[in-house]
Amino acid sequence: MWSAGRGGSAGPVLLGLLLALLVPGGSAAKTGAGLVTCGSVLKLLNTHHRVRLHSHDIKYGSGSGQQSVTGVEASDDANSYWRIRGGSEGGCPRGSPVRCGQAVRLTHVLTGKNLHTHHFPSPLSNNQEVSAFGEDGEGDDLDLWTVRCSGQHWEREAAVRFQHVGTSVFLSVTGEQYGSPIRGQHEVHGMPSANTHNTWKAMEGIFIKPSVEPSAAVPFIHAFSPPLPVAGSLEEVC
Repeated sequence: MWSAGRGGSAGPVLLGLLLALLVPGGSAAKTGAGLVTCGSVLKLLNTHHRVRLHSHDIKYGSGSGQQSVTGVEASDDANSYWRIRGGSEGGCPRGSPVRCGQAVRLTHVLTGKNLHTHHFPSPLSNNQEVSAFGEDGEGDDLDLWTVRCSGQHWEREAAVRFQHVGTSVFLSVTGEQYGSPIRGQHEVHGMPSANTHNTWKAMEGIFIKPSVEPSAAVPFIHAFSPPLPVAGSLEEVC
């Protein structure tokens, strides 16, 4: 059912840089979590099924044959980091808060592929297949997802939905689990309606500090358990 693929060259290098500057965890309480910003690297938790959005260098053995996307229960898996990017060049300046209703790309850090969906059936539930597609962050217009949330911006404490621009489905998990070689991982797919299976929350990550002018942002680092990597000088680690 599955086949091993070839990962992008940029992903491992980037993750290596992140891990090279590991920050020890602290006990500070999480207050004023703030906004999710463009350029941030984070994990996304499905709030109903309690699994994090995940990908890896394993391809579907059916459907598109592209890189598989799953949900995992582990909070410390490095394959669950995604970078928030704009729908077009310059469309999401580093450090700018992501607006509700804005189209973004979610790029898998380790393999450089974008979260993607298309009209293929998913392997287990026969919903719409969700895959990771492209090379070094470049894919096509089926990589765009609209952030559906309340208010003006995506807040890190709030549950949000991701609705695919091209096909209108919502990024979802309904509980089906794979067998070997990824036993226990949950199927991630697209569903046509908004419901409890497609709400997500920002979790562990490296968040670019919001600023009116991203280039003028003041360095600020706030760390707490579990330990997370730091890259650059404009990040808040949470």
